[in-house]
Amino acid sequence: MTDQTEGPLGIAVVPVTPFQQNCSIVWCTRTKQAVVVDPGGDVARIREALGQLGLTPTAIWLTHGHLDHAGGAAELAEALAVPVVGPHEADRFLLDELPSSGLRFDIRDMRAVTPDRWLVEGDTVQVGDAVFSVLHVPGHTPGHVTFFQKDLRFLLAGDTVFAGSVGRTDFPYGSHETLIEGVRTKLLPLGDEVQFLPGHGPASTLGEERRNNPFLQG
Repeated sequence: MTDQTEGPLGIAVVPVTPFQQNCSIVWCTRTKQAVVVDPGGDVARIREALGQLGLTPTAIWLTHGHLDHAGGAAELAEALAVPVVGPHEADRFLLDELPSSGLRFDIRDMRAVTPDRWLVEGDTVQVGDAVFSVLHVPGHTPGHVTFFQKDLRFLLAGDTVFAGSVGRTDFPYGSHETLIEGVRTKLLPLGDEVQFLPGHGPASTLGEERRNNPFLQG
């Protein structure tokens, strides 16, 4: 686990599953209330991190329905007695198929999950004092959402944009053109100074990706 606290918000990353997905614990430093974003698996490790940090979890947020992001959501929600929020309902089929998706990777304990609240463009979600706005950015999956904290200039990007790359779209339901359009028209305009945490790999800024990401040029 790596953690960072900057002013009113704390962020800890717990890499989970063989895909080393960046499950993140995001908390309000004043209230110590926390959300777990994209608990793809390794639920015991996530719960241990919450205990070490002394936080009170209030919800699980999902950016999209892939197994490495949502595979542990049902188990964790049950253990913590918290609601599951997101993604957009267009990813319902992926969440329903989590058990069979897990079996393809020899992961036998994944459970389907039905969110307590689906999200749409323009919604807001909150942890403690911090309010995040929801942006629907499909392409990697049809229902992919991101979470943006305007005051702190911070974005939870999921698998939309990475440091030097973008999300895979070679799925029957994927669309590279739709993803790139969403990143260019919804994420990059948030501002060059915005720091983002992607679903895999290191954090970056939107300005760095606008200038140097080969998928976002031209």
